[in-house]
Amino acid sequence: MRQGTAAGSSATREAVHAWLLLLPALVLLVAFTHWPAVSTLVDSFYSTPKGSRAGVWVGLENYQVMVGDPVFWKAVRNNLWFAGATIPVSIALALVMALWVNERIAGRAFLRMAYFTPTVLPMIAVANIWLFFYTPQYGLLEQITGALGLPSHNWLGSPTTALGAVTLVAIWKEAGFFMIFYLAALQTLNPSLREAAAIEGASRWYFFRRVQWPLLMPTTLFVLVNAFINAFRMVDHLFVLTRGGPDNASILLLYHLYEVGFSFWDTAYASAITVVLVVVLAGIALFQFFVLDRKVHYK
Repeated sequence: MRQGTAAGSSATREAVHAWLLLLPALVLLVAFTHWPAVSTLVDSFYSTPKGSRAGVWVGLENYQVMVGDPVFWKAVRNNLWFAGATIPVSIALALVMALWVNERIAGRAFLRMAYFTPTVLPMIAVANIWLFFYTPQYGLLEQITGALGLPSHNWLGSPTTALGAVTLVAIWKEAGFFMIFYLAALQTLNPSLREAAAIEGASRWYFFRRVQWPLLMPTTLFVLVNAFINAFRMVDHLFVLTRGGPDNASILLLYHLYEVGFSFWDTAYASAITVVLVVVLAGIALFQFFVLDRKVHYK
C-alpha cells in the first residue's frame, strides 16, 4: 500500500515539475498568441472606440464593410498573384541551388554563403538595395537597359510593373532561405543510393525524379507551408519600395491591414481583416498537413 502511495506521489511530483518547466513558455504563448487572437476576434464584432466613447456591438457590420471594400478585393487579387508567383518560383530556385551546391564543385562554400546572404539581411535593407536598382534614370537596372538601347522605365511607379518588381525582390530573398532546408535534406540522403543508381546506369535526371525528389517530399511540404505563410505576411519591403502604390497596384493584404489599423485608425475593421486572414492561412496549413501529408513518403 505504501509503495502504491509513494509511486503516486512520485508521479504527481513529476507532473507538477513538468508543468512548472512548461509554465514560462505557456504563459508567453497564451499572452502573445492565443489571447491576442481571441481579443481580435471579439473586437471584430465591435465598432472602433473613439476617444472616451467605447466600442459598441455591431455584429457582422465590419465584415459587410470588408465585402464591399474595393481596396480589400484589390489587395486580395494582388496577394493571390504575388503568392502564385513567389511560391513556385522561389521553391524551384531553392531546389536547383541546393542540388548545385550539394555537388563537389569549386567554390562550393562561397556559393552557399552567397545564396544564403539575402536571407540574413533585414528586409528593410534588402528593399533599399533594390530601390537603388529600380530607381529611374540612374538605377542599376536603368543603366543596364540603357546600355542595351532600351527605353527608360519607372519600374516602381508604373501600375503594370510595380507588383512584378516587388515580387522579384521577395523571390530573391526567399529562395536562399528555402535552399538551406533542401540542402540539409540532401545531405541526409544515403550516398549509397547515388552509387547504386550510377551502377545501374541511371541518368542524373532519372535519379533526381525517381529517388531524390520523392525523398525530399517531407522537406517540400514544410517549405510549402512556410512559403504560403510568407506570401501573405509580406509587408516590410512595401514601406520602402511602393507603399502599396501606384493607385494600389502593389498593395498586399497585410499592408492594407496596416493602413486600416494604423493610418486610418479603424481598429475594428482591421480586426475583421485579421480574422479572415488568419482563418484562410490556418485553412491552407491544415489542408497541407492533413491532405498533402498523406502523399508524402517518409521512408
